[in-house]
Amino acid sequence: MQALFIGQTYIDVTLIADEMPKDDEKAVAKDYAVSFGGNALTAGFACAKLGYVPDILTSLADDWLGRMFLDMAATYHISIHPRKVKRSSLSFILPNNGKRAILRARDDDYLHPFPALNLEGCRALHLDGHQSDAALHYAKACRETGILTSLDGGGLRSNTDELMGYIDIAIVAERLCEQMNLDERGMMDYLKSRGCKIGGVTQGERGMLWYDETGEVQRLPALTVPHNKIIDTSGAGDVFHGAYIAAYLANPTGSWHDHFHFARGASAFKIQHLGNEAGLPTREDVAKMIALYA
Repeated sequence: MQALFIGQTYIDVTLIADEMPKDDEKAVAKDYAVSFGGNALTAGFACAKLGYVPDILTSLADDWLGRMFLDMAATYHISIHPRKVKRSSLSFILPNNGKRAILRARDDDYLHPFPALNLEGCRALHLDGHQSDAALHYAKACRETGILTSLDGGGLRSNTDELMGYIDIAIVAERLCEQMNLDERGMMDYLKSRGCKIGGVTQGERGMLWYDETGEVQRLPALTVPHNKIIDTSGAGDVFHGAYIAAYLANPTGSWHDHFHFARGASAFKIQHLGNEAGLPTREDVAKMIALYA
């Protein structure tokens, strides 16, 4: 096991449409994509595409969508450690003018405890807060053994504050700032107070405000992808997380400045493609994005 990602499995259905029908109206979408979804899940697939295949601990239902997901994981040679639920979770995503509306149906009523995994050889753990019991257990275990811990803080969860105490790299969304009544600087002060060595707040097209090991706050601008090339921003943050984990695994002694620069190239690729799978870049794709838009 090179890395462990823990999250919730979704099957994403992404539709490009001029408008949403209402009442008794009907409409025809211009394009669509069906792919794996979920924050940590998409990050794990991105890491695999970039050459570092992780293990994934995630929800899994014994239904046709669950079997579809296993087929997707097998394509990337990802080992899935399932935690059983009754029904697969779905996301319907409608990108529009650089934004995206999302409607989700989720089953997170886990039927069994999380599995006990052997962390031998593991060098990084990435969480998105789903499966809060498993997330906290493995964050503690990894902290005790010196394995890097990373958190995608997309929203406030029941044990977010406790979990933060075991996180090395915390990159959070503006939504978490709003839920905790903090501005970006206040959030970074909070992350420092919880012992996060690296912390940041992602801000979409404005890039990311973050601090390094010295505590210095700096801005990482997003790459300037032309507006007419932006197709689907959903999943861009997840790809960013997966890419910086891949960059760390490739060069553990490298700077986080460099890891994040690499990751923003991966995000720039994602937003130009419809759906999560089409938006997973190779290392060559990332290099091309950086050369074109830096």
